[in-house]
Amino acid sequence: MRTLVDRWIAYAQEPLFPGGCFWAANLPVFDSRPGPVRDTLARQQRAWRELIADELRHASDAGKHAVLDADLAAFQIDAVLTATNTSLRLGDDSAVDTAHRKVPRYHVT
Repeated sequence: MRTLVDRWIAYAQEPLFPGGCFWAANLPVFDSRPGPVRDTLARQQRAWRELIADELRHASDAGKHAVLDADLAAFQIDAVLTATNTSLRLGDDSAVDTAHRKVPRYHVT
């Protein structure tokens, strides 16, 4: 989980696209526009959150970290990472520090 979060933050810090994370930047643009782009973005977001929740469950099953509600934790992590992307685009260099302070309880080594 630690690697997943750290790599996502690195991806947002050194973006491949002008808006940073392609998915995080485009979901707000298309979330109210029915069609194939919105549908693809929604599927990707669900898959991303499911990946995070699955990783948390795996860590919990291994006895490394107890997660009471992996789906809720995945939602919260996704929210923090999306906010991090937005903050970085707005020039807030403290966003990475903030994300690392907010997400560490879910980091599993």
